[in-house]
Amino acid sequence: MALDLSGVRRVVERLLDDELRLWRDADGSSGDELDEHTGELRPTGQASAPLWEGPGAIVRPGQLSVTPSLDGAIASLSVPTAYQALLPLSAPQLMVDDVLSVSRSMRDEQLVGRRFRVAEVAVGTYAVVRVVRLEVIA
Repeated sequence: MALDLSGVRRVVERLLDDELRLWRDADGSSGDELDEHTGELRPTGQASAPLWEGPGAIVRPGQLSVTPSLDGAIASLSVPTAYQALLPLSAPQLMVDDVLSVSRSMRDEQLVGRRFRVAEVAVGTYAVVRVVRLEVIA
C-alpha cells in the first residue's frame, strides 16, 4: 500500500505564498540590454517565452553554496546570491538558465520584481515540493 501524501501536499502548497513566473529562452537570443542613462540592465524580452505562472517560494537556504573546484579540490563558499525556489509538483520541469521572476510576495516585498536564473535543477524533489537552486539576475 502506497503512502498517500495528498493532504501534506495541500498544506505545503498553501505555504508557497510567492507568485512566480517561469520564462524560458526558446532560441538562446534573449538577454539584457544596458540602459546607458541609468546604468541598469533591463530584459529585452525578445525571445523569452512565458512557460508557467503560479505559487512558489523563494528562500535563502542559509547554507554554503558549491563553487567550481580549483585543481580538483572541492570548495564550498557562502555566496550572497544563493537562493532556492520551492515549487509545487504541478509546475513544469525546469532547465538550467530558465528565469523565475517574482510578481508578488507576502513575506518579502523586496523580492517583487526580482529575477533569478535557475542554476541547478537537481537539488531535490520531495513527495510534496520541488526544490531548485537559483542565482540572482536583477
